[in-house]
Amino acid sequence: MEDASDGAIRVEIKGLWVKFGAVAAVRGIDLTAYAGRATALLGRNGAGKSTTMRVLAGVIPPTEGVVRVDGLDVSEDLLAVKRLTGYCPDVGGLVPRATPWEHLQLAARLRRMEGWEDRAQDLLERFELGDAAHRVTSGFSHGMGRRLSVILACFHEPAVLLLDEPFDGVDPLGVEATLEVIADARARGAAVLVSTHLRDLAMQACENALVLRGGASVAELRAHELVGEEGAGVYRALLD
Repeated sequence: MEDASDGAIRVEIKGLWVKFGAVAAVRGIDLTAYAGRATALLGRNGAGKSTTMRVLAGVIPPTEGVVRVDGLDVSEDLLAVKRLTGYCPDVGGLVPRATPWEHLQLAARLRRMEGWEDRAQDLLERFELGDAAHRVTSGFSHGMGRRLSVILACFHEPAVLLLDEPFDGVDPLGVEATLEVIADARARGAAVLVSTHLRDLAMQACENALVLRGGASVAELRAHELVGEEGAGVYRALLD
């Protein structure tokens, strides 16, 4: 792997296990994510990607292991960790009867953001939701909901940006806007984690990838090792 000694550690996971009763969704994952860098969590459905992201976002607790965000243990400093992270969940997260502007207004109030309106408008326009800013989200397509979820995750410029399946059902313009958000976050020193089953887009956004299968890590690779037909073959072999 590329030497990351020049970047501050934003996320540190050691021996993460997550169990739901007798079922282990995550099995002993290790991961380190650095300031200014983006890491992909790759794998099929059920690989443990979303569960890992939910632990980092403070949505579910780890069963075993250590999970730290900017040096804070998610099991001990949950509220502080939530302040440091921006999270786009794989499903849900939106209020059906609220508009995008109301979502952003609430987020700004909860996080005590001042002068947020210009950034909110810029993000809505960038993701082509400006015309839908005052429409309730219950009438949104899946792709529109995905775009709004990415906006809400990056709105407060978090130290750690967690994007779970941000490209799912999103059109090319939405994909481009999401890639720009990831680049912007890296430029200001955030660590970005992108969970997806879309290998090509993940490699456009990220420098390296952790490949998961059956809840466990099977490989950690640099982006160039997973691009093109050769990369596709490597990826398929890891998942078989």
